Amino acid sequence: MTQRNYYLAIDIGASSGRHILGWMENGTIRLEEIYRFAYGLIEKNGHLCWDIDRLFSEIINGLKKCRELNRIPASIGIDTWGVDFVLLDKNGKMLGDSVSYRDKRTENMDEQVYKIISEKDLYSRNGIQKLIFNTIYQLYTIKQTEPEMLNNAKHFLMIPEYLNFLLTGQIKNEYTNSTTTQLVNANTQDWDYELMEMLGIPTEIFGKIYMPKTVVGKLTDEIAKTVGFNTEVILPPTHDTASAVLAVPTNDYNAIYLSSGTWSLMGIERMIPDCTELSRQHNFTNEGGYHYRYRYLKNIMGMWMMQCVRKEFRHKYSFHELFTLADIAKYFPSVIDVNDESFLAPESMIAAVQDYCKKQTRKSLRQKAKFFTAFITVWQNTMPKSSRKLKKLHAGNINTFTLSAAVRMYS
Repeated sequence: MTQRNYYLAIDIGASSGRHILGWMENGTIRLEEIYRFAYGLIEKNGHLCWDIDRLFSEIINGLKKCRELNRIPASIGIDTWGVDFVLLDKNGKMLGDSVSYRDKRTENMDEQVYKIISEKDLYSRNGIQKLIFNTIYQLYTIKQTEPEMLNNAKHFLMIPEYLNFLLTGQIKNEYTNSTTTQLVNANTQDWDYELMEMLGIPTEIFGKIYMPKTVVGKLTDEIAKTVGFNTEVILPPTHDTASAVLAVPTNDYNAIYLSSGTWSLMGIERMIPDCTELSRQHNFTNEGGYHYRYRYLKNIMGMWMMQCVRKEFRHKYSFHELFTLADIAKYFPSVIDVNDESFLAPESMIAAVQDYCKKQTRKSLRQKAKFFTAFITVWQNTMPKSSRKLKKLHAGNINTFTLSAAVRMYS
């Protein structure tokens, strides 16, 4: 009997994670989800943080499931969301907490950065969409409020890179996720050390950038003993959207993709970046893709609001039930801008939406069904607007639409 090779993808988003085994069978790629876990933010030391210890324990639990099923993966790859990171000291210990991009610590930090380099000049260097929680603003916040942390830092790792480090003891920065920091030059496709020096961010903490397919290393002896086997950890495109775009079933460079989870990302794939002023004005981003391609896309609020409201209801609605509720109230006029900053991380999403409606329209939003109708209607209206902007920026050459395989956070 032919030995079957299994490959494990560990896909972690902002609200859940899952372990998926893939293998070839009769010339067909087969996939099976073997482990799933819910995951979210915690409040710690006055900030919204990721519970990294629990996240890593869930990764280990999924690896143990492989052993239990006797499906030992030949390799493992981890992807997560972008922009968030950890700093390590000289002993490989994490400095401070893993603060989430949804924390408010970066408020007004963009204005401080623009005193050093204008928004226009910044975009011309890296082509990254202006979002107040981008890594560049997080690091500048640390420089302003906790300079000793930066002084003691020896390594900068994005979240999936840190998880790889915990598994293997090896440190490697990966290209696609590194580009979300707004610290990678779009033309050189390497760290923008000149920009870092302008901002007073230490350059030595940033390591060599590796491309997807690079081997990180074997599991440490301790981890191998814990999970019951050893295997290689490989760099996929570690930014989850980059992995999703790579999986889009098309070779048409004029195809628009939509990757939808906690965030929705709509865009195209390009071979060269677009760092023009017109592109900046439309707030499109040039994130790194597989083999130095560019994911030219726009961030749109995804299922985050629905996830938050769902948690606040006493009844634990399934997503199928939520869409049924939305259909019941489909004639409710939607007035919500889902990209408004008030929805980034409110204490109560229900209260935030109600306050927004009162301020904008003086209309009450109380019935559960109307909440979800409002969210979905806005998404339906936002997607065509984004696709029209893409066509405008690229001379109308876009002619097909592909839904990415990344609709995962609520599946």
